[in-house]
Amino acid sequence: MIDWFRTHDALMWWLALGSAITFVGTLIIVPILVTRIPADYFLARRRHASRWRKLHPVPGIALLVLKNACGVVFIVAGIAMLVLPGQGFLTILIGVMLVNFPGKYRLERRFIRIRLVGRSINWMRSRARRPPLRMPRRTANG
Repeated sequence: MIDWFRTHDALMWWLALGSAITFVGTLIIVPILVTRIPADYFLARRRHASRWRKLHPVPGIALLVLKNACGVVFIVAGIAMLVLPGQGFLTILIGVMLVNFPGKYRLERRFIRIRLVGRSINWMRSRARRPPLRMPRRTANG
């Protein structure tokens, strides 16, 4: 296996560079995204209407495809970062948040209920002088 790494050293440098860029990017972008979430976002039973739907169908679909493609790139980069330097789990999480799939809003609501996650997000929001996220009550079906 070490021989494989030696024969593909250029690939390893590119992966390390991508990992470093993604790491620094997540340190910058995560707090920005967290502070932009409306305080009542997770209280709705269903997901809020997307801004993409208000656009003309052609640019709306193009932007939706681009957003999902970026999400897939983040997921793949995060998986690579599980063995390379970088924030693998955080990068995968960002990728999952970008990709559209059925049940995503329910998964987000469950994730935000994890005490450590909720506290961390609300700490970032307080540093930006934003109100804390209001958490949904636990129900039998999520």
